[in-house]
Amino acid sequence: MLRSLVYALTASLLSIVAVPAQTPKAPPATRVDNVSETIQGVTITDPYRWLEDQNSPETRAWIEAEDRYTDSTIAKLPGRDQIHQRLEKLLKIDTITPPLERGGRYFFYKRRADQNQPVVFLRDGFKGKDEALIDPNTMSSDLTTSVRLMDVSNDGKLLLYGIRHGGEDEVSISTFDVDSRRDLADNLPRARYYGLAMNSDKSGFYYSRSTDGVPGLFYHKLGSDSAADAQIFGKGLGKSDVMRPSLSEDGHFLMIMVAHGSAADNVKVYVQDLEKRGPIVPIVDDIQANFEGDVEAGHIYLRTNWQAPNSRIVDIDLANPAKDRWRTIVPEGPSTIESFSLAGGKLFVRYLDNVSTRIAVFDPSGKPIREIKFPTLGTAGSMGGQWSADEAFYTFTSFAQPTTIYRYHVSTGKQEEWARINVPVASDQIEVKQVWYESRDKTRIPMFLVYKKGLKLDDNRPVYLTGYGGFNLSLTPSFSALAAYWAENGGVYAVPSLRGGGEFGEKWHRAGMLENKQNVFDDFIAAAQWLIDNHYTRASRLAIGGGSNGGLLVGAALTQRPDLFQAVVCSFPLLDMVRYQNFLVARFWVPEYGSSEDAKQFPYILKYSPYQNVKKGVKYPAVLLISGDSDTRVAPLHARKMAALLQASTGSDRPVLLHYDTKAGHSGGLPISKQVENLTDELSFLFWQLGVNGG
Repeated sequence: MLRSLVYALTASLLSIVAVPAQTPKAPPATRVDNVSETIQGVTITDPYRWLEDQNSPETRAWIEAEDRYTDSTIAKLPGRDQIHQRLEKLLKIDTITPPLERGGRYFFYKRRADQNQPVVFLRDGFKGKDEALIDPNTMSSDLTTSVRLMDVSNDGKLLLYGIRHGGEDEVSISTFDVDSRRDLADNLPRARYYGLAMNSDKSGFYYSRSTDGVPGLFYHKLGSDSAADAQIFGKGLGKSDVMRPSLSEDGHFLMIMVAHGSAADNVKVYVQDLEKRGPIVPIVDDIQANFEGDVEAGHIYLRTNWQAPNSRIVDIDLANPAKDRWRTIVPEGPSTIESFSLAGGKLFVRYLDNVSTRIAVFDPSGKPIREIKFPTLGTAGSMGGQWSADEAFYTFTSFAQPTTIYRYHVSTGKQEEWARINVPVASDQIEVKQVWYESRDKTRIPMFLVYKKGLKLDDNRPVYLTGYGGFNLSLTPSFSALAAYWAENGGVYAVPSLRGGGEFGEKWHRAGMLENKQNVFDDFIAAAQWLIDNHYTRASRLAIGGGSNGGLLVGAALTQRPDLFQAVVCSFPLLDMVRYQNFLVARFWVPEYGSSEDAKQFPYILKYSPYQNVKKGVKYPAVLLISGDSDTRVAPLHARKMAALLQASTGSDRPVLLHYDTKAGHSGGLPISKQVENLTDELSFLFWQLGVNGG
């Protein structure tokens, strides 16, 4: 999803007078150097293969020229000052996250309105004073360095944190002595880490690290040289694998989960009895299904879609883990089990009922205890807490309700507010409705619409349509300043629940992956058509946006139905699907998308791949492509090549722009001041193209 747009919009945007359509100066010339290759008997010609080399002097000069063109086009649009001022009020606010409690100490992130990056804080005791522990705002002059809390010891005295530069996925790991308020000598070098788990006695920690794209499990003994850390598990794994270690609260058991591919349909589970110094043994290694969970009190609790497309929860007693002794403690039902968590000796099971969250509480035997009630359709975060404690924390949010954090007393079910994110929005003036429409194959798809109460349907509402549709991920109602303020000023914010996501279980996911990927694009295009047919908008007032897999979504939509949209914002996208698997961590996504290297998969990939389906002379919508050097997950070459190809091919006078930030990436990290600048550019572009005169 286009995350940078989901969290911000101005109250006055729709009242800004639109700029008349005009033809900006031509984009910079891009050298054509056709490279042809034969794949599965089909000759593919790539005119901009040379732009894949991110560090060549020619590519760097081209990026600079594109940025100058984009800046000169957007900078002259009127209304930018008003947009910038409003975005500052929306984004430069005090924020706080749910705490992680260890030994009576509470660790969390907090950012003041005048700070660019979140700071790691400590509250010693529930009613203690908040104290800043680790402040990334002092770590770099450009304020693009951020920190990530990785793990804290059970007594709250030792902390592991990651340091990230820009939007990279990679971090370096540092250790921090909480009592003395100082860093220790132990550290791990910059790398892609999938998880860390500290021993209960604080003698060391386990970590999963990618080496040349392949994960391995290592152990670091505190006080030793990390360069000598030996790999203890993971030999023979490949680039399509990810590994995550975790420890039971008492430190008795180490659990290792290995996911073979991003489709989450082949997950292995291993356990080691650390007290007995036993070997690492497989618990799940011969089942083609998804498994995820935790180990506590000698039991593994796993959510799985094995023989249960909507998922169930099984209990595995580690004293006798044979498959025929597994017990289903929360059976599959009509609603999808999205996730679960353990806290206070209980299981908190998070369901999706028609794409809205419901949480049920069970005891370890599966006996229902109670449900947690929410004030409206929305999204509750996972319950976070210790197995031995009686408190846990969770978040709740909806499209028009900013995030609120609650402290939940497990034994009684009573709860109290921990913190509330205060955003200057008029939530009571916003209406949220869920509608259903038919996709191309008659499948019924739900869609959330967010708009001002009393909206008049006159075929002329400015609409922002966004989606994701992949990797079993669900887009549930969560606060969006863009949605709230777009709605308050007469627009409609629309979020369809596309196939490929997890909104309705594994069947829904599989209906939008591999050879079924076209269903996702059909669902999205049908949503746009429904909005037009039902008099919410017309094509000249319809904008779409998406990022990552959502960037692929809008890339396919603009190449398949260029007539249906006025403007497209495509962020950190996958677009050349014929070659995507060759770059960065993309091998991990092959189980979801397939690969052109497979003769059976190549035809359907070629048919929808946006880059290969751009046609000369077609009147394409206005397009703003967004990427940057620090995207170490989705190679920014996709955005570079697509920008060049669309600029050379479009038959319309609408601009094709590339917004390329050398610090931007998939994992965020940009300072708030830079986020405001970037959003000002994006929103200036959208409202220029939509011709918004007010709602």
